[in-house]
Order: sequence, then C-alpha cells, then structure tokens
Amino acid sequence: MFLKASPLLMILILFGVAFILPLIKNEKNIYRVSIVSLTSSLLLSVLNLYYVLTKSSYKFNMGHFNAPYGIEINVGICESFLAFIFNLVTVLVVLYSFKTIKNDIKKHRVMFYYLLINITLASLFGMLFTNDLFNAFVFIEISNLASCGIIVIKDKKENIKATIKYLILSCLGSGLVLMGIAFIYSITGNLNMDYAHLELLKVKDMYSNVILISIGLFTIGFGVKGAMFPLHIWLPDAHSSAPAPSSALLSSLVIKGAVILMIKVFYRVYGFDIINNLDALNMVLILGCAGMIVGSIFAILQKEAKRVIAYSSVAQMGYIFFAIGLGGYKALAMAFYHIMSHALTKSALFLCVGTMIHKKGKKVEDLKGVGIEMPKILGLFTIAAFSMVGIPILPGFISKWNLSILSIESTRYNLIFIILLSSLLNLVYYFPIIINGYFGEENIDNKKWKSKEVKGIEFISPLILIISMIFMGLYSGNIIKLLEIGAKSIMFS
Repeated sequence: MFLKASPLLMILILFGVAFILPLIKNEKNIYRVSIVSLTSSLLLSVLNLYYVLTKSSYKFNMGHFNAPYGIEINVGICESFLAFIFNLVTVLVVLYSFKTIKNDIKKHRVMFYYLLINITLASLFGMLFTNDLFNAFVFIEISNLASCGIIVIKDKKENIKATIKYLILSCLGSGLVLMGIAFIYSITGNLNMDYAHLELLKVKDMYSNVILISIGLFTIGFGVKGAMFPLHIWLPDAHSSAPAPSSALLSSLVIKGAVILMIKVFYRVYGFDIINNLDALNMVLILGCAGMIVGSIFAILQKEAKRVIAYSSVAQMGYIFFAIGLGGYKALAMAFYHIMSHALTKSALFLCVGTMIHKKGKKVEDLKGVGIEMPKILGLFTIAAFSMVGIPILPGFISKWNLSILSIESTRYNLIFIILLSSLLNLVYYFPIIINGYFGEENIDNKKWKSKEVKGIEFISPLILIISMIFMGLYSGNIIKLLEIGAKSIMFS
C-alpha cells in the first residue's frame, strides 16, 4: 500500500515543504530543507519505478470514493521512468544553483525561488500521474504560475517582458485545453480519462464534429505549452533570459508536461481507434517536422549562446511531436525516450553554458577560447552537443536512428530526409562553439590553461547529467523495450 501511494506522497512532500520554506530565515537551512524534500521525492520515485517494473502498473484512488467520482492516479512504466528522470534532473539543477543562483537573484528572494522549484516539480508529477482531466488542468495552471515565477524572479527588464509574453500565451493555451475538457464532459458526463473514453466509444458517431473540434482545441492548447512550431514564440525569450538553473528546468522538464498530457488525452481519452481515423496525428507530424527544421535555422542565426540552446529546444521538441505523429506504440515509446534523454542533455547544456556565460560573456563570440580556460566544462558541453547532433552511442543518435527505421516501416521515406537535414543543421550551430572554444590561434592567444575552471558542485552536477545521458545511450535497447510495454499500455488499455 505504501509503495502504491508513493506518487501521491511525492506530490504532497513537495507542496508541503514549498510552503514551509518562506518561514525559514537562514539561507543555508533553506538549501538543506529544499534538497531534503527533493531527495526524499527522488527516493520515492526510485521505489515507485522498482515496484512498477517488478510488479505491474496500477491505479490508486485518492480518497474514499472510487472512480469516476473520486480522484484517481494511473501509474505505468512510462510515467514512473519520467518521474524518476524529472526528479533526478531537478535535484542536480538545485544542487548546481546553490553556488550560482546568487549571481542572478537578490538574497531575499532565494526562499521563493526554491519554493517555486518545489511547486513546479510537484505540478509536473501531477500531470504525469493524474487520470482526471480537470485535475490535469489544475496542475497545468499551477505549473504555469510557478514557471512564470522562476523566470521573472531575476527582476530584469528582459525577464519581465519574457514572463508577460509567456503568461499571456500560456493562458491562451490553458483556455483552449479547458474548452476541450468542457466539450468532452458535455458529451460523456465524465472527467475520468478511462470512463470518458468508454462513453466516447458509444457516442463517437453521434458527436463526430464535437470530437473533431475538441481534438483541435487540445492539440493547439498543448502545442502552445509544449513549444510546438509555430506556437513556440514565447520560448526563446523565456528560456534565454531566465537564470541558468531556471532555463535548465524550463527547457528540460516544464515544456514536457504538456506533451505528456497530449499523449494521455489522445490515447486514454479518445483512444487509438478514434485518433487514428482523424488527421490530428498527421498534423502533429507535419508541425513536428517543421519545428525540427525551422527551430534549427533560428538557432543558427542567434548571437547569444543561451538563445542558441533555447531555439534548439524548439527543434528537439519537434522530434518528440514527430514521434507522436508517426503513430504506433513503437513511435510513442521513442517519444518518451526522447523526452527523457532530452531532459538530461538539455539541462546539462544550460548548466554548462550558464557557467561559461558567468565567466566569459553571454554572446557566442565571447566563448572563443573558452576551451583553454574551462576545458572540463566545455568538454561536458561537447558531449551533450554530440548527442544533440546524433553521434552514435549517445541517446540523440538512438532517437534519430529509431525514428528513421520507423519512418521506413511506415513507407514514409521522405521523413528520413527531414531527420538528416535537421541533424546537419544541429551540427551547424553547435560545432562552431566547440571548434572556436578549443582551436584557432586567434582564439587561444593570451588564454591561460584552466584559469577560469570551476570545481565542486558546479562541475559535478552537469557531469552526473552527462553520465546519466551516456547510460541512456548504452542501455537504450533495454530501456526502449520497457517503454514499448508502457506505450502499449497507454494506447490499448
């Protein structure tokens, strides 16, 4: 019973500690309490993953009433894997922030910063595990407000501007999602995903237009929040202007919550038969392809290092939407795999770039010769960039290879060209940073070896993220097999 309740405990611990933090006056104690809560949640996520892998997926009722009247959580293999990765990334980002966050925000706001991080992670867990549409919407709104907070807390002009843009567009996306939920409730009388699905199967012919409209609302609403091209316009400003730890969390975790909910709504609410007979998946596939190419082109044009990585997120989210749009449980498993690998890789990239920017400057030009002064940090950045480009063994390559195979199996051979072109464009904006950082006499003149290198947790956090990323690449076969089992459960349960 305890292990089955672990997802609920993870959420309650994070929310509970979040509201204790403002009462703590000592800065070091704020750090300690924050990391204890996150580590406790991480331990619970490990136990939950172990239970699901050794026993089975399960549902858990929160309260005295069973579904559809009570609130229910649905815990499967994919949800458990994602919860563990999300929690691991958050712990490492928070550890990194202990040394660096003072560079970006005022001392009296530190307690609020960690409060917002706890709330952000708890809301992501809520989106992952909930089996109820309205509760999913509530967690989306909590995540929105917390995300705005970790952007604007820097209190600079560009942060306030980026936060306002993010808030407006997020509210638009949330409104569309809420309208979609209202349509579903109006024809099914249920908010529980499983019961709504059963009712939809009975009335799908009678309310075909309502179903089509609601799918459109969900797709656009989740697309805005998940940075689907061309609905991504809020992302570059928000991610590039925020403090480095905030950027790492926003890009690696927060935008994934909406995508996970899109998958759950598509397959748990509508079901494979309904969604497969409509054009929603084809639309997601087309927009995913566009994001892969256009996001990379915009990244090439950027002058600031963080904006390069921010636009790279648009391209990488394109791969996830590409996988969803392909359809089938194998493609869905690859979407989950890329969500996990991107979480590790992109958080490492933002932490490395954040360190380099603090020591050198925020423009790409300022990073010339950084490989002499900060060889270890640029080395970690290089490995993460290699994964994004698609160098073999690394998880970025695994994703692209498997998506190419699935494209061939579906006889959509033109999609392989999109994947190859996107990989080449990735190379164009990542490799100049690496090459200019390590090589060229004009770049390394007057530079001293390791003169600006960092030690301790500022190096260890991205190092662990990179090691975890490499692990995902080396053991991708076993991980993907498990994710395929989880994807089948989502699609055909």
